[in-house]
Parts: sequence; C-alpha cells; structure tokens
Amino acid sequence: MRLTKMTDYSLRLLMYIASKEPGELCSIAEVSKAQKLSEAHLMKITHQLSLAGWLETVRGKGGGIRLGKPANKIKIGDVVMSMESDFDIVECFSGSVSCQFSKSCKLAGVVDDALSGFLSHLNKYTLADII
Repeated sequence: MRLTKMTDYSLRLLMYIASKEPGELCSIAEVSKAQKLSEAHLMKITHQLSLAGWLETVRGKGGGIRLGKPANKIKIGDVVMSMESDFDIVECFSGSVSCQFSKSCKLAGVVDDALSGFLSHLNKYTLADII
C-alpha cells in the first residue's frame, strides 16, 4: 500500500502546526518555507483538513491556521482515511470485477483485513504521539 503525497503533506502540515504553542496561528507561507512544500498544495490540503475538522482557519489580517482539535485527540489513521480517496487496493473493492475467480475468491477478504489492520494500527497513535 502506498499513501498519496497529499496524505504525506497533510501529516507533515499537522505535525508542524502541532509543534507550535496550542492555539498559535501559522500561515501557509510559513509552513511552505519550513517544510519546502508548494503553497498551492498546502492551500488545497488546508482546505481538506479544515473540512474534516483537523484544522481551523482564521481569515483576515492576522489570520492563519491552527489545529481544530487538541493533538492528542487527532488519530493518525482517521487523518489518513479522511485524506485518501481510494482504498480500492484490489479490483474487486471497486465493484467492477472482471476476474474469473470473483465468485469463489477469498483474496478480497484477506486484503480487506490487512487494510483494516493497517488503519487500526495507525489509530493507536495520535498527532501528539508523533511530534
């Protein structure tokens, strides 16, 4: 399994903000410079993270971004699930199956269990645990 760059950047953004004082605002430009990430990418990621409740955005002069919840309440697996759009690891997860084994196959169950285990393992850790 491979996570997208968007998820990787999302975790890096959250880690950067969590390393600040609680409630402290950061700017996209500040994070971009510190993490060497594109401001355009960070703007998209910030929007997605704020829709999911992981970040809070403050508009206007003196505005910025900060955590939407305490770092110890943000589970890593939940963040990954909210940022990844496609967990169809094998074709049969997508609903369009052209496999000759589809009627008797047990692979989907095995892969689904592995995915569940992966996310469950990530959810043992919070943002506070990884900074």
